[in-house]
Amino acid sequence: MQKQQEVLTAKSHTQSGIEDLPDLFSRLGDQTVRLLEAKFNLLTVEVKEDAASYARNAIYFGIGAIITGVGLALLNVALALFVAALFTFADAPLNYALGFVATGFLYLVIGGIIVTTIKNRVAAQNPLPERTIEELRKDKQWLMNE
Repeated sequence: MQKQQEVLTAKSHTQSGIEDLPDLFSRLGDQTVRLLEAKFNLLTVEVKEDAASYARNAIYFGIGAIITGVGLALLNVALALFVAALFTFADAPLNYALGFVATGFLYLVIGGIIVTTIKNRVAAQNPLPERTIEELRKDKQWLMNE
């Protein structure tokens, strides 16, 4: 009786092992889906944290740019008043007007030089990816020879 039970148990283990194979694949699929969901959740958390960091830094950058702009404007007014003091006309408003005009003209000249220089640099650049094009030409030639 004991031997019959051992034989039946061995047969049931063998049959259950075969029957469990689809269950194993099903569990593997479920665990893979859970793993991918966990990775996706981690990715979304990291992206949210990075986005919040970029937004906070952008706000600080904007505040810094505004403060810098105010400082630059005050510096420009001071420069214009300094240039106005160099004029010796009897009419003070004329001195101020000429100081601001001279300073504005100076900025126009400097800005024009910078824009022209950058325009020439950009025009001299070739927007085509030359190395990639050359590699594609080599591949085309190689394919034609084969």
